[in-house]
Amino acid sequence: MSNHSAALREAIEEMIAVGSLSPGQHLDETELAQQFGVSRTPIRETLIQLASMGLVVIRPRRGAIVAELGPQQLVEMFEVMSEMEATCGRLAARRMTAEEQQALLAAHQACKDARDAEEPDAYYYKNEVFHEAIYAGSHNQFLIEQTRNLYRRLRPYRRLQLRVRNRLATSYDEHDGVVQAIVRGDGELAAQLLRGHVMIQGQRFADLMASLPQLTQKTAA
Repeated sequence: MSNHSAALREAIEEMIAVGSLSPGQHLDETELAQQFGVSRTPIRETLIQLASMGLVVIRPRRGAIVAELGPQQLVEMFEVMSEMEATCGRLAARRMTAEEQQALLAAHQACKDARDAEEPDAYYYKNEVFHEAIYAGSHNQFLIEQTRNLYRRLRPYRRLQLRVRNRLATSYDEHDGVVQAIVRGDGELAAQLLRGHVMIQGQRFADLMASLPQLTQKTAA
Protein backbone atom coordinates (compact mmCIF):
# COMPACT_ATOMS: atom_id res chain seq x y z
CA MET A 1 0.00 0.00 0.00
CA SER A 2 1.44 3.36 -1.02
CA ASN A 3 1.81 6.23 1.45
CA HIS A 4 -0.87 8.12 -0.45
CA SER A 5 -3.47 5.35 -0.20
CA ALA A 6 -2.57 4.74 3.47
CA ALA A 7 -3.11 8.46 4.19
CA LEU A 8 -6.47 8.33 2.38
CA ARG A 9 -7.58 5.31 4.38
CA GLU A 10 -6.51 6.94 7.65
CA ALA A 11 -8.33 10.17 6.76
CA ILE A 12 -11.63 8.41 6.00
CA GLU A 13 -11.20 6.12 9.03
CA GLU A 14 -10.74 9.23 11.18
CA MET A 15 -13.93 10.80 9.75
CA ILE A 16 -15.81 7.66 10.81
CA ALA A 17 -14.16 7.63 14.26
CA VAL A 18 -15.08 11.23 15.06
CA GLY A 19 -18.61 10.97 13.66
CA SER A 20 -18.31 13.29 10.65
CA LEU A 21 -19.27 10.16 8.68
CA SER A 22 -22.10 8.54 10.65
CA PRO A 23 -23.07 4.87 11.01
CA GLY A 24 -25.41 3.99 8.16
CA GLN A 25 -24.40 7.00 6.06
CA HIS A 26 -24.02 6.43 2.32
CA LEU A 27 -20.47 7.00 1.10
CA ASP A 28 -20.58 8.82 -2.21
CA GLU A 29 -17.43 7.99 -4.19
CA THR A 30 -17.70 11.14 -6.33
CA GLU A 31 -18.10 13.44 -3.33
CA LEU A 32 -15.19 11.81 -1.49
CA ALA A 33 -13.02 11.99 -4.63
CA GLN A 34 -13.71 15.74 -4.91
CA GLN A 35 -13.10 16.27 -1.21
CA PHE A 36 -9.67 14.59 -1.32
CA GLY A 37 -8.72 15.78 -4.82
CA VAL A 38 -8.29 12.28 -6.25
CA SER A 39 -10.06 10.13 -8.84
CA ARG A 40 -12.77 7.65 -7.86
CA THR A 41 -10.45 4.64 -8.26
CA PRO A 42 -8.33 5.26 -5.10
CA ILE A 43 -11.55 6.08 -3.20
CA ARG A 44 -13.08 2.77 -4.28
CA GLU A 45 -9.89 0.91 -3.27
CA THR A 46 -9.90 2.66 0.10
CA LEU A 47 -13.54 1.73 0.75
CA ILE A 48 -12.70 -1.91 -0.03
CA GLN A 49 -9.85 -1.74 2.53
CA LEU A 50 -12.18 -0.20 5.12
CA ALA A 51 -14.77 -2.92 4.36
CA SER A 52 -12.13 -5.59 5.04
CA MET A 53 -11.58 -3.91 8.44
CA GLY A 54 -15.33 -3.96 9.18
CA LEU A 55 -15.69 -0.15 9.18
CA VAL A 56 -17.61 0.01 5.90
CA VAL A 57 -20.22 -2.26 4.31
CA ILE A 58 -20.26 -2.53 0.51
CA ARG A 59 -23.70 -3.51 -0.81
CA PRO A 60 -24.09 -4.91 -4.35
CA ARG A 61 -25.32 -2.22 -6.76
CA ARG A 62 -26.12 0.19 -3.92
CA GLY A 63 -22.64 1.35 -2.97
CA ALA A 64 -20.92 1.63 0.39
CA ILE A 65 -22.22 2.74 3.78
CA VAL A 66 -20.53 3.29 7.14
CA ALA A 67 -20.98 0.09 9.16
CA GLU A 68 -23.67 0.15 11.83
CA LEU A 69 -23.43 -1.93 15.00
CA GLY A 70 -26.58 -2.96 16.84
CA PRO A 71 -26.84 -3.20 20.65
CA GLN A 72 -26.22 -6.97 20.71
CA GLN A 73 -23.18 -6.66 18.43
CA LEU A 74 -21.79 -3.82 20.56
CA VAL A 75 -22.13 -5.83 23.76
CA GLU A 76 -20.45 -8.86 22.17
CA MET A 77 -17.60 -6.78 20.70
CA PHE A 78 -16.96 -4.87 23.93
CA GLU A 79 -16.98 -8.21 25.78
CA VAL A 80 -14.21 -9.53 23.50
CA MET A 81 -12.40 -6.15 23.59
CA SER A 82 -12.32 -6.21 27.39
CA GLU A 83 -10.76 -9.71 27.39
CA MET A 84 -8.15 -8.72 24.78
CA GLU A 85 -7.18 -5.60 26.73
CA ALA A 86 -7.05 -7.65 29.93
CA THR A 87 -4.63 -10.07 28.24
CA CYS A 88 -2.49 -7.17 26.97
CA GLY A 89 -2.37 -5.76 30.52
CA ARG A 90 -1.45 -9.11 32.06
CA LEU A 91 1.41 -9.62 29.61
CA ALA A 92 2.55 -5.97 29.82
CA ALA A 93 2.91 -6.28 33.61
CA ARG A 94 5.39 -9.11 33.01
CA ARG A 95 7.14 -7.92 29.87
CA MET A 96 7.27 -4.12 29.72
CA THR A 97 10.76 -2.62 29.54
CA ALA A 98 11.70 0.37 31.69
CA GLU A 99 11.42 2.59 28.60
CA GLU A 100 7.96 1.27 27.82
CA GLN A 101 6.87 1.93 31.39
CA GLN A 102 8.08 5.52 30.99
CA ALA A 103 6.04 5.85 27.77
CA LEU A 104 2.97 4.52 29.61
CA LEU A 105 3.48 7.01 32.46
CA ALA A 106 3.88 9.86 29.94
CA ALA A 107 0.65 8.82 28.18
CA HIS A 108 -1.09 8.68 31.58
CA GLN A 109 0.11 12.21 32.40
CA ALA A 110 -1.16 13.46 29.00
CA CYS A 111 -4.60 11.99 29.85
CA LYS A 112 -4.50 13.84 33.18
CA ASP A 113 -3.77 17.13 31.42
CA ALA A 114 -6.71 16.61 29.02
CA ARG A 115 -8.97 15.65 31.94
CA ASP A 116 -7.97 18.76 33.88
CA ALA A 117 -8.66 20.91 30.80
CA GLU A 118 -12.07 19.16 30.47
CA GLU A 119 -11.43 18.49 26.78
CA PRO A 120 -13.09 15.19 25.78
CA ASP A 121 -11.69 15.32 22.23
CA ALA A 122 -8.10 15.79 23.45
CA TYR A 123 -8.66 13.09 26.08
CA TYR A 124 -9.94 10.72 23.37
CA TYR A 125 -6.67 10.93 21.42
CA LYS A 126 -4.48 10.74 24.53
CA ASN A 127 -6.54 7.75 25.68
CA GLU A 128 -5.73 5.96 22.41
CA VAL A 129 -2.01 6.52 23.02
CA PHE A 130 -2.42 5.19 26.58
CA HIS A 131 -4.08 1.95 25.44
CA GLU A 132 -1.61 1.57 22.57
CA ALA A 133 1.27 1.73 25.10
CA ILE A 134 -0.27 -1.21 26.97
CA TYR A 135 -0.70 -3.21 23.74
CA ALA A 136 2.96 -2.58 22.81
CA GLY A 137 4.03 -3.69 26.28
CA SER A 138 2.47 -7.13 25.76
CA HIS A 139 5.26 -7.99 23.27
CA ASN A 140 2.83 -10.30 21.43
CA GLN A 141 2.55 -9.05 17.85
CA PHE A 142 -0.45 -11.19 16.92
CA LEU A 143 -2.37 -10.03 19.98
CA ILE A 144 -1.43 -6.39 19.28
CA GLU A 145 -2.76 -6.59 15.70
CA GLN A 146 -6.03 -8.29 16.70
CA THR A 147 -6.64 -5.86 19.57
CA ARG A 148 -5.91 -2.87 17.33
CA ASN A 149 -8.32 -4.14 14.68
CA LEU A 150 -11.17 -4.45 17.16
CA TYR A 151 -10.28 -1.09 18.75
CA ARG A 152 -10.63 0.48 15.31
CA ARG A 153 -14.13 -0.90 14.82
CA LEU A 154 -15.19 0.38 18.22
CA ARG A 155 -13.51 3.80 18.00
CA PRO A 156 -16.71 5.84 17.34
CA TYR A 157 -18.42 4.14 20.28
CA ARG A 158 -15.48 4.47 22.67
CA ARG A 159 -15.29 8.16 21.79
CA LEU A 160 -19.01 8.54 22.46
CA GLN A 161 -18.59 6.95 25.91
CA LEU A 162 -16.15 9.70 26.90
CA ARG A 163 -18.90 12.30 26.40
CA VAL A 164 -21.01 10.85 29.20
CA ARG A 165 -21.03 13.07 32.29
CA ASN A 166 -17.99 12.58 34.57
CA ARG A 167 -16.62 9.78 32.36
CA LEU A 168 -13.27 11.56 31.78
CA ALA A 169 -12.52 11.70 35.49
CA THR A 170 -13.68 8.10 36.03
CA SER A 171 -11.70 6.87 33.03
CA TYR A 172 -8.54 8.57 34.31
CA ASP A 173 -8.99 7.11 37.82
CA GLU A 174 -9.39 3.63 36.29
CA HIS A 175 -6.21 4.20 34.23
CA ASP A 176 -4.37 5.11 37.42
CA GLY A 177 -5.08 1.72 38.97
CA VAL A 178 -4.02 -0.04 35.76
CA VAL A 179 -0.71 1.87 35.60
CA GLN A 180 0.13 1.09 39.22
CA ALA A 181 -0.63 -2.62 38.72
CA ILE A 182 1.50 -2.82 35.55
CA VAL A 183 4.46 -0.96 37.08
CA ARG A 184 4.29 -3.25 40.16
CA GLY A 185 4.22 -6.28 37.87
CA ASP A 186 0.80 -7.43 39.12
CA GLY A 187 -0.54 -8.98 35.93
CA GLU A 188 -3.74 -10.42 37.41
CA LEU A 189 -4.81 -7.08 38.90
CA ALA A 190 -3.92 -5.22 35.68
CA ALA A 191 -6.07 -7.70 33.71
CA GLN A 192 -8.99 -7.41 36.14
CA LEU A 193 -8.90 -3.60 36.12
CA LEU A 194 -8.65 -3.34 32.31
CA ARG A 195 -11.52 -5.78 31.88
CA GLY A 196 -13.73 -3.59 34.07
CA HIS A 197 -12.46 -0.42 32.36
CA VAL A 198 -13.48 -1.56 28.86
CA MET A 199 -16.57 -3.71 29.53
CA ILE A 200 -19.94 -2.05 28.97
CA GLN A 201 -22.63 -3.34 31.28
CA GLY A 202 -25.34 -1.96 33.54
CA GLN A 203 -25.35 1.84 33.64
CA ARG A 204 -22.53 2.19 31.12
CA PHE A 205 -24.47 0.12 28.59
CA ALA A 206 -27.60 2.25 29.21
CA ASP A 207 -25.55 5.45 28.80
CA LEU A 208 -24.03 4.25 25.53
CA MET A 209 -27.43 3.24 24.13
CA ALA A 210 -28.86 6.64 25.09
CA SER A 211 -25.93 8.37 23.34
CA LEU A 212 -26.11 6.38 20.07
CA PRO A 213 -28.50 8.80 18.32
CA GLN A 214 -25.72 11.44 18.51
CA LEU A 215 -23.63 9.24 16.20
CA THR A 216 -26.26 8.96 13.50
CA GLN A 217 -27.04 12.68 13.35
CA LYS A 218 -25.32 14.49 10.52
CA THR A 219 -23.53 16.97 12.75
CA ALA A 220 -20.04 15.92 13.81
CA ALA A 221 -20.01 14.74 17.40
